[in-house]
Amino acid sequence: MNKEKITELYRNFELTKDDIFKHKHYLIITRSGIEKIQSKSNIDVNFHLEKCEPNFAVVKATAFKRETPDVKIETYGSALKGASYSDGSTNSWYTTELAEKRALSRAILKLVGAYQLGIFGEDESDEFKRK
Repeated sequence: MNKEKITELYRNFELTKDDIFKHKHYLIITRSGIEKIQSKSNIDVNFHLEKCEPNFAVVKATAFKRETPDVKIETYGSALKGASYSDGSTNSWYTTELAEKRALSRAILKLVGAYQLGIFGEDESDEFKRK
């Protein structure tokens, strides 16, 4: 991890200890942190429902900064309801909403370069939830 760039990320987006935490060897940004980054970066996100079934959903997110609308990130979020976590990616029935949250987190973090620093969104995996 590049500590200098991570410190810069904290400062630029006014993140606090409530917005980011360590999980195994990853840094995880919470929903509130994602929303701070989105707001401070003037990022708009458009969603497209790619697939929606009773137990499975895929949402595509297209994100761009208002100042540079030609620079876009497209990414996907998905959720599969299983009988247990080993059978799917969630045990929630809200697969479409979860897929949207995952797509949003991925799009925002990719657009600001956080993935390059080993930073992921809390919504991207149920495993990433703060204990």
